[in-house]
Amino acid sequence: MLAKRIIPCLDIKDGRVVKGTKFLDLKDAGDPVELAKYYNNESADELCFLDITASHEERKTIIEVVEAVAREIFIPFTVGGGISTTDQMKDILRAGADKITINTSAVKNPDLIKQGAVKFGSQCIVLAIDAKKQRSEKWNVYIRGGREDTGFDAIEWAKKAVELGAGEILLTSMDADGTKAGYDIELTKKMVASVNVPVIASGGAGRIEDVVDVFKKTDCSAALLASILHYKDVSIKEIKEEMKKELVAVRI
Repeated sequence: MLAKRIIPCLDIKDGRVVKGTKFLDLKDAGDPVELAKYYNNESADELCFLDITASHEERKTIIEVVEAVAREIFIPFTVGGGISTTDQMKDILRAGADKITINTSAVKNPDLIKQGAVKFGSQCIVLAIDAKKQRSEKWNVYIRGGREDTGFDAIEWAKKAVELGAGEILLTSMDADGTKAGYDIELTKKMVASVNVPVIASGGAGRIEDVVDVFKKTDCSAALLASILHYKDVSIKEIKEEMKKELVAVRI
């Protein structure tokens, strides 16, 4: 059985790590380089870096920060935000990233997924989906940092993206994001059942039990965490020890 991954997420705005609730009310959470070093030493399985206002502000990812983080860590590193061409993907990978995550640019130009997968391999292309519930078993895809409802069905969009070459889905529940009320189990379970690539659950972790729950109640491959780690509510070591105790496959 493959070990489940714990992935701290650095949401970056103006060169600082921030965290909000349901994509609003952003608060400072620290320096990205220092936090990256901390999580590398804390046995995180991977690290995710999202320049959350790049698409909305129609600019490129802050590549200097990517380079600074990459110099300090030795774990797989995924970068997203404002990446809209394969040349930009190449620049980010050269700066030290292992994988690229795209959201807004993929919705606007689905062929970008295929182009990236052909050029760098599907394992490099992570489709980020920010999903908000509309009605029973229906979630819409939002872009531009959660500001714009595309009207697309999140599950159907994920299926199409995987056909185009996406090698992983980063699924964020906008309803759960920052609430610390637990992951959206219903959404995560439905997504995992619909695609044949790894799914990263994101949005809502508030306690160690929430992380254990998402792994025991769904077949997601990884859990993304932000505020409970940034503000030292719990440690990665504590989460992994509880996962092991609950018989969830994990790298200690």
